[in-house]
Amino acid sequence: MRKFAISPTRSENYPEWYLEVVKAADLAENAPVKGCMVIKPWGYALWERMQSILDRMFKETDHVNAYFPLLIPVSFLAKEAEHVSGFAKECAVVTHHRLIEGENGGLIPDGVLEEPYVIRPTSETIIGHVYSKWVQSYRDLPILMNQWCNVVRWEMRTRMFLRTTEFLWQEGHTVHATSDEAMEETLKMLEVYRCFAEDYMAMPVIKGAKTPDERFPGAVETYTIEAMMQDRKALQAGTSHFLGQNFSKASGIKFLSQEGREEYGWTTSWGVSTRLVGGLIMTHSDDDGLILPPRLAPVHVVLLPIFRKDSDSSQVLEYVEKLSLEMKQIQYDGEPIRVKVDQRDIGGGEKSWQYIKQGVPLRVEVGPRDLASNSVFVGRRDRDPKEKASLPREEFLQRLPEILGEIQSGIFQNARDFREQNLKTIDTIEDFRDFFLGDDQRGGFAMVHWNEAAMGHPLLAELKVTPRCIPLEGEESAGKCLFTGQPSKRRIVFAKAY
Repeated sequence: MRKFAISPTRSENYPEWYLEVVKAADLAENAPVKGCMVIKPWGYALWERMQSILDRMFKETDHVNAYFPLLIPVSFLAKEAEHVSGFAKECAVVTHHRLIEGENGGLIPDGVLEEPYVIRPTSETIIGHVYSKWVQSYRDLPILMNQWCNVVRWEMRTRMFLRTTEFLWQEGHTVHATSDEAMEETLKMLEVYRCFAEDYMAMPVIKGAKTPDERFPGAVETYTIEAMMQDRKALQAGTSHFLGQNFSKASGIKFLSQEGREEYGWTTSWGVSTRLVGGLIMTHSDDDGLILPPRLAPVHVVLLPIFRKDSDSSQVLEYVEKLSLEMKQIQYDGEPIRVKVDQRDIGGGEKSWQYIKQGVPLRVEVGPRDLASNSVFVGRRDRDPKEKASLPREEFLQRLPEILGEIQSGIFQNARDFREQNLKTIDTIEDFRDFFLGDDQRGGFAMVHWNEAAMGHPLLAELKVTPRCIPLEGEESAGKCLFTGQPSKRRIVFAKAY
């Protein structure tokens, strides 16, 4: 039986396996601040790739970037009642503005603030305040802005990338003259997230609306993309909120319409976070570590020069450097191939396993025999580590974009097949209970008839299952709610979730 790089394996202990992949891939580590993490260079390189792609997609849809304060006056948060009740328990509050030396030599807070500040859990209220000054006329609309920043939500149970006290994200905030324009924006950004998740992360998702009990606090409608992880739990991977006029009325975002009437603006907000890194790990990775889709990978190919004698080193390194330059002239997905040459003085096996665990799509070994035959020795991360092939140099260079494309489409198809195999239409309470009850190999996405009268049904709390979304796509089919027997317009997705 083959020994794997990650212990325990997915089947032995999935939550522990996840943390071991984070560690083995050198993505992050726990910080000295409880519930926070240090994102290490490889993990941050992955987040930078996500940022750069999403930022381009936002700008292609006419959004611009800005930055708003980290500290939000408590009075701002209190303006929108549902919003404050939704976030109150997660807020970190700043009450003093300096430290002084205490009696025992330690430092103690001093200088009580006239009004406490909340470290932003999300920015609707402070951005709404600013927008109320910027918006005077219909000519000032729409406002289409995004910010890249960090937020703090005081979590009791944390897990790196998936749920931490501090995390990185982007949050878009827009204002429109009409309800239709704001709804169009909300769904447009949901589609941007779907495109990013599926086309770049190779992570299949279901687009849908949240049920009323799962909406963002203060939103009229919340839309989501939901992905299935390899333990069959759901991950809410991104949300887009139609806020109606709730925050405009709370913040005083008014404008003079073309008809000369004073009206409140219609607003939206939408965001994704470093949680996507966790979703990527749990969608594709195996018992040897991370697997990265090439369109997202910080490095496409790592070149590993292999030689035992110093007399071979100069020729091998010269060959590798020329090969690296040639690869960088080749385009994949509209960008030059991203190549790393690892010349560290450590064993070839140790180097190779590092990049297997980090998920680099292609490992290329070059030694004296490869020079003699003008070839390369190639390992693919989507295949067994021992499965390597010798390819003529020119053939490898010619096929390089094709190989990367095969890996990208292959891991997406694997993830989609897994989801479809674990998605089940259910029509009885007994089958619903059986689907989610039992060991960790049970469960998945249950497609169930539902209506709003079923919100808070005790069976859901008992099974730790939640409604994930009301799918936007697919045909409606009338039926009876599984929980109440009342009429239902269509099936919705239920699952255990992160």
